[in-house]
Amino acid sequence: MLTQVADGVLVHRSELLRNNTLVVRGQDGALVVDAGITGAELTCLANDLDELALPVVAGFSTHPDWDHVLWHTGLGEAPRYGTARCAADLRDLRSDDAWRARVTEGLPPEIADDVPLDLFGLVTGLPAGTPRIPWDGPDVWVIEHPAHSPGHAALFVEESGVLAAGDMLSDVFVPMLGEFTDTSDPVEEYLAGLRALEDVADDVEVLVPGHGSAVAGKDAIWARIELDRAYLHALRDGRTPDDPRIGGIEPGWEWVGAIHEGQAACFARWKERRGTAG
Repeated sequence: MLTQVADGVLVHRSELLRNNTLVVRGQDGALVVDAGITGAELTCLANDLDELALPVVAGFSTHPDWDHVLWHTGLGEAPRYGTARCAADLRDLRSDDAWRARVTEGLPPEIADDVPLDLFGLVTGLPAGTPRIPWDGPDVWVIEHPAHSPGHAALFVEESGVLAAGDMLSDVFVPMLGEFTDTSDPVEEYLAGLRALEDVADDVEVLVPGHGSAVAGKDAIWARIELDRAYLHALRDGRTPDDPRIGGIEPGWEWVGAIHEGQAACFARWKERRGTAG
């Protein structure tokens, strides 16, 4: 069910991965951000919007991960936006005749048969440097940064002070890094992403992460930023992070520790490779 988190802004939660879909009221309808994730949940979202007489007039995907680029026929045929790089990444994926099988392989097995893929990834890229979502509603600023995945962007709803952070600032997931390559440093990229969010943090009243619990108040928002930064500094320095999310913030989430272990191992190999190459 839709829950109001600020004036004109509502959230719809998907249970398995605690995905948050953001809904922003406009003059003629709603902007829907990161719709997800099962068929039943998307149907519920569409029904809720219908009951509120809120037609969907625009969509946005914060980044190209599978659980942020879904859609449902019940949400209509409104334009769905993302950054130019996000859209390009999705076009490349869909150009492969086997894209559906590739996506299905990456789905959690519990919901693999209940994730609608017909409208998967049909995102229109905004021209590089576009500052705001093009729609007839309150100003929603696009904050693109290099953290986590190609073309990642947060959205800031200025009028209500709501920040949709995408896959950052979660209370259930540690920072999830991009791929370690010879030309990338995902830790530094993530730190750069945090700095981009810091630029608006003092104007934020409510933080809505892509996964986990929304929080309100400056102290809580800055605490999320500092928790992510402390994790990254520890990883970079070869220390075990003192992070409550690694042990599982609550029963059933202990597997987040495996994400950290995998990232720590990848970072160590990448660092060794770079040292050898140097």
